[in-house]
Amino acid sequence: MAGGRAAAGGAGIPPYRRWYGGGMSELPQLPLSAGHRDRLVAGMAAAVRAHGYRDSTVTEVVAHARTSRRSFYEQFEDREACYLALFDVVGELLVEAVAASVDPAAGWEEQVDQALGTYVDAIASEPELTVSFIREVPALGAVGTARQRDAIESFARLLMRLASSDGMQRSGVSRVSMATAVLLVGGLRELVAHAIEHDEPLSEVRAVASDVIKSVLDPGRVTARAPH
Repeated sequence: MAGGRAAAGGAGIPPYRRWYGGGMSELPQLPLSAGHRDRLVAGMAAAVRAHGYRDSTVTEVVAHARTSRRSFYEQFEDREACYLALFDVVGELLVEAVAASVDPAAGWEEQVDQALGTYVDAIASEPELTVSFIREVPALGAVGTARQRDAIESFARLLMRLASSDGMQRSGVSRVSMATAVLLVGGLRELVAHAIEHDEPLSEVRAVASDVIKSVLDPGRVTARAPH
């Protein structure tokens, strides 16, 4: 995916997939020509922004989507299914955006900064959705826990892939195990939620995460630990 999604606003891409660069706050203004499913996902995003998933209603979602309850139930079994569809869409977009932001020809530290910058900028544009996904998705029970695990593992695989690129390996960066990647991704998610909930600047999250990830990837650290 790296360097790949330059045409993120191009033809053939559903409107809610064009958020990055313009902000997902544009979702409720989808044109009436957008498909019902797209508009309902956008409507769910608007409802969650307003007061979280728990207090959102199908009536509110369809009002934002400018469609009917009948259309809602033609697309989704229930409110939870629509919310999880939103969760999936946002997760996929974020992975794509982060992957596309990394220049494989750049130095390894710059690549870390590029990936983190994209991630934090995206989170900063959608704090309400971010906290909802981190706190409310697991509260859905087994299905929510599984969905969150899949999202974390998706980001973990991206981190492993970026760390194992030719440029990273030429710089002496160590390959990242799944266990290490999950630890980094899970910790970053919790740090983001803590910062948003306590009204702390996300710039601090970026700085801390950058230091931690670079310390894990640092070729000097790998060399120092290598047996003689």
